[in-house]
Amino acid sequence: MNDRAHHFCTFHVDNLFLGVDAKQVQEVIRYQQMTRVPLARSAISGLINLRGQIVTAIDLRSRLCLPLRTPNTLPMNVVVRDGEHAVSLLVDRIGDVVEVDDELFEPLPSTVRAAIRGLIRGAYKLPDRLLLVLDTVGILDESDSLVADARRAG
Repeated sequence: MNDRAHHFCTFHVDNLFLGVDAKQVQEVIRYQQMTRVPLARSAISGLINLRGQIVTAIDLRSRLCLPLRTPNTLPMNVVVRDGEHAVSLLVDRIGDVVEVDDELFEPLPSTVRAAIRGLIRGAYKLPDRLLLVLDTVGILDESDSLVADARRAG
């Protein structure tokens, strides 16, 4: 690998091709039963117990303002970690780990809605599609604040 390339764990949400830095992915697992969080915003699907660790599950369809998943379709979990914090991203299906070169990266245009700007760092122009890169730090911070809001409201 050259020092200007990055590895991303990729997945699909609706018709979007998304990725997170592979170094931040703890694991990819099938659907897990969730405990609802009363009064939580719609993006918080619930909490999962991951071998004794309680992890917030964020539905990326809801968070990215996409149509809801059909009731008979279960999401997959991409568990990302930043130090002590972990969150599960609910996605439609898992892709591959891809290597991309820095030269292919483009920042988000200013026309992207503000609600989504904080979640996506930019895009890599691949030969057949765009790879949108999620900002995992922003997602982890947002997860903490969404759960804290629900606790204060309850």
